[in-house]
Amino acid sequence: MKVFSYPSPSATPAGVILAVHGFRGDHHGLDRITGLLPEYTVIVPDLPGFGSSTAMKREHDVQGYATVLDLLCRELDLGNHVILLGHSFGSLVAAKLATLREFAALVLLNPISEPPLESSQWLAASGAGLFYSVCARMPSRIGERILRSQLITDAMSAFMTKSRDPLVRRYVRDQHRAYFSGFSNRQTLSEAYRASISHTVQQWAPEIAEPVLMVGGEKDEMGSPATQEQLRASFPDAELVMLPEVGHLIHYEKAGETAAAVRCFLQRLRS
Repeated sequence: MKVFSYPSPSATPAGVILAVHGFRGDHHGLDRITGLLPEYTVIVPDLPGFGSSTAMKREHDVQGYATVLDLLCRELDLGNHVILLGHSFGSLVAAKLATLREFAALVLLNPISEPPLESSQWLAASGAGLFYSVCARMPSRIGERILRSQLITDAMSAFMTKSRDPLVRRYVRDQHRAYFSGFSNRQTLSEAYRASISHTVQQWAPEIAEPVLMVGGEKDEMGSPATQEQLRASFPDAELVMLPEVGHLIHYEKAGETAAAVRCFLQRLRS
């Protein structure tokens, strides 16, 4: 698994953050957040099957990803002082990982709080699942071309971006064009998507004793304000920050506000 680290420029960093990116992304997706937290050393692995990391030999599900990250923590000798952060699908993996080992705190950005197949987005989720499944069964050349199509990527970007600012929309589109096709193979993508719509963070929340910060978007189709509040209440110790006029891409569209919320939360813990 390929791991990227962003060392703090200070001699004594404020702490270490292990960050987990979302579905179809890689470590680049969290660049705007990590860049705004220079006082922390941030470790961002490319999940197996995405970015520069090779695929796993087992199924690409939440348990598999959490197990691999647990092994990474042992290899890097990351103790319980580390802060664990996860975005979107990464929130599921991070929550599961937090049940396997102890962390100083858990930060969840756009945490999955609604079962996609049971929410108002069930039709879109079902359609996307069928799309990935069909592409995985197509002849390789055709399936790969469709999945890596710029048209498909741009459509996903346009649907998810809530900002009306053309510069922001262009930035998100360019990020997705650059990194959303960085998956190992069609089967990996199909398995990971199936995992992403089969769980919510609430599945593991009651087992997590660490302090938790949730940062959500008020227009997030995968986590409405009501279900985000339900998720917050299911943790023993959690707080929730909801950002207005943004959906599931707070790491792109509201990076400044998100980083500020994370910094404030971690500063309070340290004090």
